[in-house]
Amino acid sequence: MQSSRPAIISYHGTEPENALIPGHTTESGGVKVIAALFRGLVSYDAVDAHPRNAVAESIETTDSARFTIKLKRGWTFHDGTPVTARSFVDAWNYTAHGPNKMQAATFLSHIAGFEEVNAPDSTVTEMSGLEVIDDHTFVVTLSAPFSEFPVTLGCSAFFPLPEVFFTDRAAYEAHPVGNGAFRFVSREREKYILLHRYEGYAGDDKPHIGGVEFRIYRDLGDAYHDVIADKLDYLDVTPYWALEGNRYQRDLPGRTHDRTYLGIQTVSFPLYDSRYADRRVRQAISMSIDRVKLIDRIFQGHQVPADGLVPPAVSGRAENQGGELCTYSPVRAKELFDASGFEGEIELTSNVDSPNQPWMEEICASVTETLGVPCRFVPIPTMGEFRRKLNAQEITALFRSGWIADYPSIENFLSPMFRTGASDNVGRYSSAVVDELLSAADRAPDREQAWKLYQEAERAILEDMPTIPVWYQSTLSAWSTRLRTVQPNPFRELDLYSVTVAEPDDASA
Repeated sequence: MQSSRPAIISYHGTEPENALIPGHTTESGGVKVIAALFRGLVSYDAVDAHPRNAVAESIETTDSARFTIKLKRGWTFHDGTPVTARSFVDAWNYTAHGPNKMQAATFLSHIAGFEEVNAPDSTVTEMSGLEVIDDHTFVVTLSAPFSEFPVTLGCSAFFPLPEVFFTDRAAYEAHPVGNGAFRFVSREREKYILLHRYEGYAGDDKPHIGGVEFRIYRDLGDAYHDVIADKLDYLDVTPYWALEGNRYQRDLPGRTHDRTYLGIQTVSFPLYDSRYADRRVRQAISMSIDRVKLIDRIFQGHQVPADGLVPPAVSGRAENQGGELCTYSPVRAKELFDASGFEGEIELTSNVDSPNQPWMEEICASVTETLGVPCRFVPIPTMGEFRRKLNAQEITALFRSGWIADYPSIENFLSPMFRTGASDNVGRYSSAVVDELLSAADRAPDREQAWKLYQEAERAILEDMPTIPVWYQSTLSAWSTRLRTVQPNPFRELDLYSVTVAEPDDASA
């Protein structure tokens, strides 16, 4: 007798860095599990990343500084306890509290009282900007207006936590309890994480599948071969070598999808090195890069040349912000470079435990051909060493950078990297004009007015060119013969709400 239980699909994963706590999960292996276990105030559309209310009934403000948030009724955690305003406020305070050392704490930095609570030795455990009104209402007061605040609320740092987390964190870590469409069942570290569909899920986007098993792989090539053999249902990124000669089309006919997601690959300047103080040097190097040729040669056309700092499908994006500065313009590049008086060689560097060397060497070749100056690639063995050297300002070469959205807003592609002193501004860029534009955008009374100011800030940044946009990230995903209605979302993950599984007789169709 055939079982009527909906099928469980297998999904490529990597071992999460930390316990499955929303406020302590920032890497991709853990984030996609957290996204299945939890639902926040806001969710993002699987096609265009448009934000929409999920647990929130309404998010209202008159000044972009004080927000009244009302919750929908009927939401429960997987242990049956209700999701209340306190579930969000307690989770946010815990994440923000410095002694708890939560990795995603800085996402809460706009809330009034964050700095006092976040101090490493703080004894203050509640942010002054959070106030519970009743079980289904709370108020958030920010330290300054921030018009993009509502769109950030789908980020995992803002997810709620159940009471069991606060009363017995060890028990929670052994058996995480969320409020999302899938509930935790079991886990074997370095092997799998098994989730089943939560039948009490209150969202209107109920999944069709019965669950998902995240299978932990150390080698992406092994996962790729398992998808070919129908031993793995979904792989969200294929190895580069599968693109060569369009191999993936022979290996996986009709079972792949190529889409641009909310990410950008860039190369940044160490502005603490005086050789790069003249922005004409930076502009010239950007215009000396033949992005189309690079993408065709290294990625067989599977990336999109960047025309600015903000990828497609991001709220507030404007097209062609970089203009000529983001276009291969060899004559103008040579003019600017020669006028700058730059002396010596140009070096590029990156970690090589990811496949970065081929495309960076292609950039060097383009720079040398266009500018007539020697350019060479200097490899750094691991990501850990690369990041350590960057943070210590030991790197004096142009270095690989890039960004993947935490939430689909133009602000998220500007403030963390280009505001003076920002956490990810490792090149030490500083501009009073850009700082003021970003602050003015934050204070704007509505998102449309804010977007205009963020766009103006983006143009000013590109004119300075502290970071060279190279391409917008694209991913080639692959799946087994039994999956149907496969939709990769803008965050490079499978949409678990729309995917279906073919009946056994149809699996090979």
